[in-house]
Amino acid sequence: MADNTNIAVLDSSIVDRLPVSSKTLFDAKATKALTFESIASHLGRSEVAVAALFYGQAQASPADIEKLSTLLDIPKQKLTEQLGGFPDRGRAGPMPPVEPLIYRLYEIVQNYGYAYKAVLNEKFGDGIMSAISFSTTVHKETDEKGDWAVITLRGKWLPFSRF
Repeated sequence: MADNTNIAVLDSSIVDRLPVSSKTLFDAKATKALTFESIASHLGRSEVAVAALFYGQAQASPADIEKLSTLLDIPKQKLTEQLGGFPDRGRAGPMPPVEPLIYRLYEIVQNYGYAYKAVLNEKFGDGIMSAISFSTTVHKETDEKGDWAVITLRGKWLPFSRF
């Protein structure tokens, strides 16, 4: 189980860019002192997929809505109304990002994007990595030098020859 002293809450500076469901979900998450890890375990999904649901960047299935309703004590009808539509991806904020952690992720792609592309092209040929047939995980590693964030991106390779 994750350390509940670091429960992620909704950043009030971005509320106006998020769907109403975000406040509903984050408020219930804070009230219950739940982590994304514990919610993900209950839903049978990854932590990042659950966080994406909370930010309106992923679609909730009827099973997700049912389980969230039970776990978070939110009426199923309310969640169905708020989560039942299609996600609105791409409203993450300004470009380049101004939130420091998000900017660092952007900076990684900015600085290493062509290196990733060259290595991927050597291994797979001409194509792209899917962001739809995709999964990601986040892990914490600790060694004598401190804590390390390990982010794994796993996307299906789509050769351009298919297009």
